[in-house]
Amino acid sequence: MMNNEQIVEALKESGMRITRQRMIVADVIAENDGASCKDICCIVRGKDPSVGVATVYRMINNNVKDVF
Repeated sequence: MMNNEQIVEALKESGMRITRQRMIVADVIAENDGASCKDICCIVRGKDPSVGVATVYRMINNNVKDVF
């Protein structure tokens, strides 16, 4: 399980900007360990409907690469 700080650090290391939307996604991922991509998307969109599905999937994909 990655915490919020680890997720943000992984984003920085991969060259991604830390935006408000990405911070929301990082919080949701950190708080919902083991949740499916679809569940994470639904939770994120409930907090901020302007966050795109692609943003969520890109972050999940990036974090999976960094973990494995």
